[in-house]
Amino acid sequence: MFWQSSAFFLSSSALLIFFAFIGFDAISTAAEECKNPGRDMPIGIIGSLVVCTIIYIATAAVLTGIEPWSQLGVADPLAAVFARLGLNWAAGIVSLGAVISMTAVLLVFQLGQPRIFFSMSRDGLLPKYFSRVHPKYQTPHVTTIWTGVGVAVVASVANINEIVELTNIGTLFAFILVCAGIIILRRIDPDRPRVFKTPFVPWVPLMGIAMCLYLMLGLPLVTWIRFGVWLAAGMVLYFTYGFWKSHMRTREKGTST
Repeated sequence: MFWQSSAFFLSSSALLIFFAFIGFDAISTAAEECKNPGRDMPIGIIGSLVVCTIIYIATAAVLTGIEPWSQLGVADPLAAVFARLGLNWAAGIVSLGAVISMTAVLLVFQLGQPRIFFSMSRDGLLPKYFSRVHPKYQTPHVTTIWTGVGVAVVASVANINEIVELTNIGTLFAFILVCAGIIILRRIDPDRPRVFKTPFVPWVPLMGIAMCLYLMLGLPLVTWIRFGVWLAAGMVLYFTYGFWKSHMRTREKGTST
């Protein structure tokens, strides 16, 4: 019983920490806008991940040295600690920085998702309307606008805790697909040019799959049900439209004939 409760606590805690790391992968969606993506992408993702991890750990170490960890379960623990110490001016600065940083994070998400829709449309998985590029700024403005509208509508009516759980399980599942894709592509297409090559395949992807599954198991059943509904809706869209319009399928069909 002790080990089961400890494992559940660790899984739940890791899920909360995992949400703080969502967004680093969004850098990869801007690969086509980099001069040298094979070099810039790994540096950008791994470098920012290392820097932010050090900052997270240092901040947590300082906070737990000032206050017991059980008293830090608030929306903005850093500002709350400063306020309890009587440093209201510092708490105000931290709160202002939190608002600015959260806005910046949202802008990063708004940068990544439109480019995913743009790539899907360009590959035929979505209508061509979503692959339009602004004539002046050369950016996918159509998908950017629709993503903003969708996010605004959902944010105005949804519960933030439920959205966080859905975001976690969706991102973890996407990471599982990426890890599985690395293993599959290494076997079916070993000669593909790879500027950045994942080391120790298949062990690194298998460990990634195992860790993501472990975190997903810590989510409540209702989150799994909602995720299943969204996944089913995506599969219906793919097999009713994307599968038949896919440019890759068309090329493969033309090659085979």
